[in-house]
Amino acid sequence: MVLLGTIVNGIAIIAGTFLGKVMHRIPEKVKTLVLQSIGLAVVILGIQMGVKSEQFLIVILSLLFGSIIGEIMDFDGKLNKLGFWIERRMGSTEEGGIAKGFVTATLIFAIGAMAIIGALDSGLRGDHQVLYTKSLLDGFTSIVLATTLGVGVLFSAFPVMIYQGMIALFATQIEQWIPDPIMDAFIIEMTSAGGIMILAIGLNMLEITKIRVANMLPAILVVALLVAGQYFYHQFTM
Repeated sequence: MVLLGTIVNGIAIIAGTFLGKVMHRIPEKVKTLVLQSIGLAVVILGIQMGVKSEQFLIVILSLLFGSIIGEIMDFDGKLNKLGFWIERRMGSTEEGGIAKGFVTATLIFAIGAMAIIGALDSGLRGDHQVLYTKSLLDGFTSIVLATTLGVGVLFSAFPVMIYQGMIALFATQIEQWIPDPIMDAFIIEMTSAGGIMILAIGLNMLEITKIRVANMLPAILVVALLVAGQYFYHQFTM
């Protein structure tokens, strides 16, 4: 089943959120320190991923043009509006609480190599091991996030499943269109660009910055276009 790994990932996030809400009586000081600890861990993860690039100019150009596209399209605003809509439907008394949890968790769970590589493995080879591992990590992360950011974390499961599911379904046909060198280069440069976005998420969690990370998401698409363009340029000029 192509979507099995994605479904398990979504269930893990939902289950982790419920466990986190059960543990909501954790003292506020502990919650703050835990959230800061996650923020620091996310920063380190972002740095580790960010330095994997083999052609950093592609990463820079991708983030530049991707951010311009994202600002024009205002993905951050749309994601927040969706969070606030969920908040109103839930009748939450804490303004912005559900929206913050939804947006933060969605970005943490959706951005990164494991989401894309895992979905590609599911679609290309029917191998869900990467997404199973991601499910375990996301499940534990959602427990902690839910104790600090609330029930909004639960709703992040749905965009994550849609995002990964679309990649998995697309991957079932991808081998017919995309040469292996393009895919290999894309994964490397996408990992680096995604790592920089994850670093930004960590800095936001630590309240050091207020970067609109969702508006940087088109950089992933720009990476794909630049990698493909470079590949075909070399093919035609050789």
